Amino acid sequence: MTEASYSLRATARQLFQLRPATPGRWRTALRSAVCMGMPIFVGWMAGDTPAGLMAAIGGFTSMYGGGRPYLSRARLLAVVALMLGAALSVGLLVGGHPALVVLSVALTAMLATWLSNALQIGAPGAYMFVLAIATGTALPAEHLSWQHAGALVFAGGAFSWLVHMSGALFRPRSPEKNAVVAAADAVADYLAAAGSEESSRTRRQAAFALHQAWAALVSQQPLPARPGSVLVRLREINRELHLRFADAMAKEIRGQALPDAWLDEVRAMGERARNPGRDEVPDGDSSVVPLGHPGALAAIVDALQPGAHPRRVIVRVGVAAVVAGGLGTIFQLDRAYWVVAAAVLMLHQGLDWQRMFQRSIERTVGTWVGLLVAGLVVVLHPQGPWLALTVAALQFTIQMLVWRNYAIAVVFITGLAMTIASGGQALDDPAGYLIARGVDTLAGCVIALLVYRLVPPRAARAALPDQLAITLRAVAATVPFIAAGEVTTPAAKDARRHLLRSTFTLKETYDMAVASSRRQRLSADRAWPAIAATERLAYRTLSVCWSLQRLGKPASLQSAQSMFGATGEHDLQSALELLVAATHGNEPCPVLPPLPAVLEAEVLDVRECLCGEATVTANAG
Repeated sequence: MTEASYSLRATARQLFQLRPATPGRWRTALRSAVCMGMPIFVGWMAGDTPAGLMAAIGGFTSMYGGGRPYLSRARLLAVVALMLGAALSVGLLVGGHPALVVLSVALTAMLATWLSNALQIGAPGAYMFVLAIATGTALPAEHLSWQHAGALVFAGGAFSWLVHMSGALFRPRSPEKNAVVAAADAVADYLAAAGSEESSRTRRQAAFALHQAWAALVSQQPLPARPGSVLVRLREINRELHLRFADAMAKEIRGQALPDAWLDEVRAMGERARNPGRDEVPDGDSSVVPLGHPGALAAIVDALQPGAHPRRVIVRVGVAAVVAGGLGTIFQLDRAYWVVAAAVLMLHQGLDWQRMFQRSIERTVGTWVGLLVAGLVVVLHPQGPWLALTVAALQFTIQMLVWRNYAIAVVFITGLAMTIASGGQALDDPAGYLIARGVDTLAGCVIALLVYRLVPPRAARAALPDQLAITLRAVAATVPFIAAGEVTTPAAKDARRHLLRSTFTLKETYDMAVASSRRQRLSADRAWPAIAATERLAYRTLSVCWSLQRLGKPASLQSAQSMFGATGEHDLQSALELLVAATHGNEPCPVLPPLPAVLEAEVLDVRECLCGEATVTANAG
């Protein structure tokens, strides 16, 4: 069987694969359904159903912010509601001016992609903002001014804000608890898999889950934690999880077996996170503030750095929006925004080629099947409360299915989109309208695939060595703080945070190369030993930081002095500089100076793997 036929068969299988349901998903689906249906019902009661449909666009606010702490969620949803209203208002303003439509939609798509990805606002990301402005350019609501329309969308968003925040009245710390429980489950999976083939995967998942938990407990907390509060207790539990994770990594790297009791302890920590007792007094230093995510400004700036993957995604989205909008204008498509929306939807998340191709097939097939659902709604032409109920039912079904099978969810997404886009009005040519939407979606997906090929990921032969060098430099930047025994200062935390992010990016770069062309996969396969060795070095470095943090002063200073001695820091820094120079295979295999025992095995492992990669590359050339 050829690689292409295998890929097509795998794609076909996923079209019908139903993944396990997420516990409690029905609550999210019901909340989203209410936020979409209620504005339409209120609009009907007020005698203006099109205005209610306009406000329902603001109901898309309910799709954001899931899992965030409530105060952070409140700020995010308020901004989303404002931006949706602003986007639709701009769409109405430029409607009828083809050149301005293309320019405005493209700029909105690029800006929304940049900020959504940099600030990690989560699904559906930039797509809804692009859909809002694109819909505004052709929405049948001539009786509404752009100011009135924007206010209606914001009102719908405000209602979604209230519904989305209602859980704070009953379980104000449930998002933080859920994050720590998820981290405990991930660490438990790693402990159970340590020493097996699944160790590397579960280690990365545990590191990511702990990082996400710190974000929920620290970065996404607008107000300081009160002493003795649930937040402080959850931070301490998560800190214990991180320390146990660091201990487990250290033992695994040395080839030592993990104590059986550790797994039970981690599971017990997860239970404590579910119900943190008020009489529980943290054993650790509650004043220690964990790492969390970088600040918003730093994340936004990082996304535009030369060679950064987010910047490449922004360029793809902008090119696709201009091309799709331009073709829609040239061919005078009635609702060209469907082409733009479909293209942006494929590109804005920055997926690799394999996943994007899978998503485009799912979107196209789901849309064409969904035209039957849309056709039924158009023919029945529900009005008033029946229209509100139809939209709510479709949204509920979408939210229940979208994580289980995207292709099936798209069937109902198409029906919902057609219903809202019609503005509640009867259509003169329903069949032509529906077929045109199917063609538009197909055209948007094709444009996205072509643009991806036009602006591909950086070649693995360049991207992987560059990211290896970045990660090794991040290790080197952390070493001085370890050697000084000062791992909790703001500068030290910045260095540790940068090291963790670099490690995640290294694995993401590898994954994208593996999912790209055959040549990219071959380069990635040759680089994998060095990538795995660098990952182990990075995690070992972070583990040492957490061990020193647990000791506290002055014990951490004494421990650092014993680990590094008089020249250990200088020798380790010199070795890391030599390894950075060797990452591209252009330098001879470096001779390293004597190293301190604390990271000696990991550094030598990186050297061995890099030298092997350099030899393979030279022989291949």
